[in-house]
Amino acid sequence: MKKILAFILFSVLISAQKVELIKLDQNIKDKNGRTKSLTFVDNRTDKTIGTITDKDETAEIKFADENLKSHIESRFLNDNKKLGNTDIVVMLEELKVYDEQDRNKDFPYAKLKIRISSFLKRNDKYYFINRFDNVIVCNPKITSHAQRYLVPRISDIITEFIKASYSNTISGSFIPESEINNYNEYLGKNYKAFNNPELKDGVYTSFKSFYNQEPNADYSTEKNRKGKVVRLMQNGIQTSLSEMYCYVEGGKAYKLTPVGFDEMKKDKKGFSIFSSRVNLFAENKGGGAMVGAIAGGVVGALIGAAIDSASNSNSGAMNGIGYKSTIESYVYIDSLTGGYIFTK
Repeated sequence: MKKILAFILFSVLISAQKVELIKLDQNIKDKNGRTKSLTFVDNRTDKTIGTITDKDETAEIKFADENLKSHIESRFLNDNKKLGNTDIVVMLEELKVYDEQDRNKDFPYAKLKIRISSFLKRNDKYYFINRFDNVIVCNPKITSHAQRYLVPRISDIITEFIKASYSNTISGSFIPESEINNYNEYLGKNYKAFNNPELKDGVYTSFKSFYNQEPNADYSTEKNRKGKVVRLMQNGIQTSLSEMYCYVEGGKAYKLTPVGFDEMKKDKKGFSIFSSRVNLFAENKGGGAMVGAIAGGVVGALIGAAIDSASNSNSGAMNGIGYKSTIESYVYIDSLTGGYIFTK
């Protein structure tokens, strides 16, 4: 009798759980025909994506074909009849969905955490191309079934990330094959802004120049009577503030955002600013949306940021997907791309 009751209870629980499948059936053609091979590495320590709440039920998110390596590599060969001479490696490092109730919120929000990176491979050497590392938030006020919102986002991110990796420029330093799973720490040895004991004062016009600690001597800042930076000068002539990535004064870095300058704090994880999505993707004071705010939808944002993710105005554009919440938290600056990494 107990076994029968247990079986009935188990059946009820199973029936109350929905399953939403990620199909990854979009085209991943390299339009320029440069790529010879695409190797996909599923480097997740836990292959379970997770479940989220859908009203009074739970919804589990899974891949339709859980053999990602075989599925994506076969898809590449089917979509690319003309092959080039470059070998691309794409690594999925993390993929989780979960419900999280933030401070001062009345109910939990469904969220997606994803980290994916790409490399160009030459013999036994790897060259970093790009990375997307972020949390996507689903707003329950406007989305009745969170899984139906998040599943297409996962598919879009993976697909567009792969396509953008075909044409992205590579970093100068190579990673030996033995260090590919430890690439972040290996490349981090070159991060002068993080490793040097002090930051150089001056104006930096890109994340790359800040990374290498190479301020641009042609630029300087001017302040108002309250001591706030209000003007950017290039060789003595006023120019747009948007040409600046950040400035350093007294050893402290201040990053330009659509709502002003935020101090970049440093800890063992890297540099961060305390802000929110609504501020970082706000309209700038000059009118019109910053490049970081999406106008062309998910696909447009992904491609636009992938082309120039380390520039001053595009920094973080790849992260403009999902609900632009007002939650303030420490937003990290990706140590390899300069993009924003949200944790909430």
